[in-house]
Amino acid sequence: MAVVLDILKNDPRPVRHPEKAHRPDQPVQAKKPDWIRVKAPGSRAWTETQKIVREHGLVTVCEEAGCPNIGECWEKRHATFMIMGDTCTRACAFCNVRTGLPDALDMAEPEKIGDSVAKLGLHHVVITSVDRDDLKDGGAEHFSRTIAAIRRASPGTTVEILTPDFLRKDGALEVVVAAKPDVFNHNLETVPAKYLTVRPGARYFHSVRLLQRVKELDPAIFTKSGIMVGLGEERNEVLQLMDDLRSADVDFLTIGQYLQPSKKHHEVVRFVPPDEFKAYETTAYAKGFLLVSATPLTRSSHHAGEDFARLQAARRAKLAPALSA
Repeated sequence: MAVVLDILKNDPRPVRHPEKAHRPDQPVQAKKPDWIRVKAPGSRAWTETQKIVREHGLVTVCEEAGCPNIGECWEKRHATFMIMGDTCTRACAFCNVRTGLPDALDMAEPEKIGDSVAKLGLHHVVITSVDRDDLKDGGAEHFSRTIAAIRRASPGTTVEILTPDFLRKDGALEVVVAAKPDVFNHNLETVPAKYLTVRPGARYFHSVRLLQRVKELDPAIFTKSGIMVGLGEERNEVLQLMDDLRSADVDFLTIGQYLQPSKKHHEVVRFVPPDEFKAYETTAYAKGFLLVSATPLTRSSHHAGEDFARLQAARRAKLAPALSA
């Protein structure tokens, strides 16, 4: 059974999800299947990682989103930093990140991130953010400044970003791509038929087009997207989503099991067994993805450093026949 720790249970800040307070309670799966197992946090390395995060006043998606892999990742001194605050302007039904009106940007945050990356000795770092629909550029310039600060503080670190969709933010994507992240990730999260109930503030085909546009602007950047299963989607819908991502030339697909943060969030319709994840992986590779991670505990930034090395190797292998011709 999964070990789920509410790290933020004594959080003195305001209610995390005021917009969900009046929603009817959703069914909660009391018992998780045996194949969902995670390592509980608490090792010395985990504590050291937490100390660096706290000293710099940083936010991590590992904590805010209640990631089940925090014990494993922080023990390896891997943390996914969440920039632009801890409060999102959207209210997705699956997400455990706080919602509401965000504070002003911390203009010193990019340098704090760069310093933390250097202190942790990260070879690869993942930077994500809350949605900031309140900002004119959706936070694009802040992403750009953060990438630049990491490159100054830790030149050998490769940078992966997991961005919002920059919906109705003209020119924002171009600013982020110009900063040349090594990996550009934007998650579709679920199949289009589920957007109204799972991700109502987003638009499925806008997200697909965003990923396609990254490749048009800079073909050298690896692109990546992920979804959750267990929300009531059908298999044929997942296969169609794969085709949509391949039409956008996306390199890397992640598929993981949705886990319900609270009774006010979308219910877990089904726990998908490991053999079905394996079948999704096989199909996705057949459709042409360079890399696929499909397991119950797969998350966007889980094993990101190792996956980046595998992405590079897969691209080299794909290009080798053409180069030798």
